[in-house]
Amino acid sequence: MKVIITGGAGFIGGNFVNYMLEKYRQYEIICIDALTYAGNLETLEEALADPNFKFFKADISDRSSIYNIFEEEKPDIVVNFAAESHVDRSIEAPELFLKTNLMGTQVLLDVCRKYGIQRYHQVSTDEVYGDLPLDRKDLFFTEDTPIHTSSPYSASKAGADLLVQAYHRTYGLPATISRCSNNYGPYHFPEKLIPLMIVNALHDKPLSVYGKGENVRDWLYVEDHCSAIDLIIHHGRIGEVYNIGGHNERTNLQVVKTILRELNKTEKLITYVTDRAGHDLRYAIDPTKMHDELGWFPKTSFDEGIKKTINWYLENEKWWTNIISGAYKEYYQKMYQNR
Repeated sequence: MKVIITGGAGFIGGNFVNYMLEKYRQYEIICIDALTYAGNLETLEEALADPNFKFFKADISDRSSIYNIFEEEKPDIVVNFAAESHVDRSIEAPELFLKTNLMGTQVLLDVCRKYGIQRYHQVSTDEVYGDLPLDRKDLFFTEDTPIHTSSPYSASKAGADLLVQAYHRTYGLPATISRCSNNYGPYHFPEKLIPLMIVNALHDKPLSVYGKGENVRDWLYVEDHCSAIDLIIHHGRIGEVYNIGGHNERTNLQVVKTILRELNKTEKLITYVTDRAGHDLRYAIDPTKMHDELGWFPKTSFDEGIKKTINWYLENEKWWTNIISGAYKEYYQKMYQNR
């Protein structure tokens, strides 16, 4: 079995590469990543030494490169993690998000049609549903919740989801989609909330919180997410959408205070800044379909997962200091300059 994982040098994709290599020793795992600012080959350091792993540096919107890779590898399964994913960046440069998240997805769908893959899986986000009110704790996103986007990022991901569904209906492409809540865990790029707060707290820098910190997110430990996708690509019903949530709702302020408490740092480091434009209030996923159909449920509580995450950052300082210094970009040149 050959599995192509796009965006596999990023946070969730990198964790999924390592998960698949460890669980399925008989599989060949092929990673495609453009190695933009958030792609880091150091995340795949162990994978690169595995004989069952192969890496290609390519942009999923580059049709010629992607077709050449598929012609060479002829994969059975494709899992698409490749995406621009930072909301703030999408507000500043929306065209880049449309190019990668929408047009790149179209290239993958076209090449999957040509080479007759067994399963295409689109990794999406709960942000396509918009948000929920803070005062309605009884409301959750289900697979039937209407799409209602708030940012160029979520709009580009929603557009990609609709394209996947159209290719399934029109061309019979064997596709599935998953929409996840906020992930956290090892190898999380330091611009995102949890790793940014960890790194800044370790250096006693101000921890900037949007607005009053009241926005709520449903946190999902990345390993739980990987196990869910594993189940979907092997046992999920073709044509279906599956919501993957952690049932770990926390306000942003609660998350920041938890990190400070775990690191024995003072809450005086917290500063409040002007809120983000169009900032969604609350995300909360109902993962009942995943549980009922595939027997999946998140195993990691937020209290357990945040401890594991903080410990990982404490034990892997070189990984994130290389990102902050920019040295991680040199890793690709070192690994591939003569190839």
